[in-house]
Amino acid sequence: MLRVFLVDDHEVVRRGVADLLDEDENLTVVGQAASVSQALARIPALNPDVAVLDVRLPDGNGIELARELRSKLPELKCLMLTSFTDEQAMLDAVMAGASGFVIKDIKGMDLVSAVRDVGAGKSLLDAHATAALMAKLRDSQAKKGPLSDLSDQERKLLELIGEGLTNRQISERMFLAEKTVKNYVSRLLTKLGLERRTQAAVLATELRNPGG
Repeated sequence: MLRVFLVDDHEVVRRGVADLLDEDENLTVVGQAASVSQALARIPALNPDVAVLDVRLPDGNGIELARELRSKLPELKCLMLTSFTDEQAMLDAVMAGASGFVIKDIKGMDLVSAVRDVGAGKSLLDAHATAALMAKLRDSQAKKGPLSDLSDQERKLLELIGEGLTNRQISERMFLAEKTVKNYVSRLLTKLGLERRTQAAVLATELRNPGG
């Protein structure tokens, strides 16, 4: 019996998915949450086998939630459920350790199968996104320098700072809460040994145009 936890801010969607999964004799829904904060409070205590996570949530997003949950519960399998087909989001989901990424217009029985497959350790990620991830990882291994200790997300953040984007614009681009972006920027500056955002922007520009 696979124990499943659902995270979606739309109650009707959440209840519909719960009813659908509970009809399967091999699945049981052990809990639900409508936000990142609720999920972080409830999931570790229940320790489910699979978490079905909406990508867009009112206080953050499912991709960051997946990353945080898997840092606490390495055995947890995360299935991302979203209304949007976004290759970058799929790539981010891979990097967060998600096992699958499905669109909300999926047929009911296909969703049940997806949850069962993810629970059994299978991957349901888009092949193109996975290939892009591997290429990016190989590229990052080949490059050693000021960014060698940064995570892929921190590199992306630095790049967006270099483009002169505000925290609000970055939050929209990276599917993060604005407050989360602010915290990430502070952490990035500390990691790079910098004091100001403008210094990070200059560094990003220099790395983009070496010797220019």
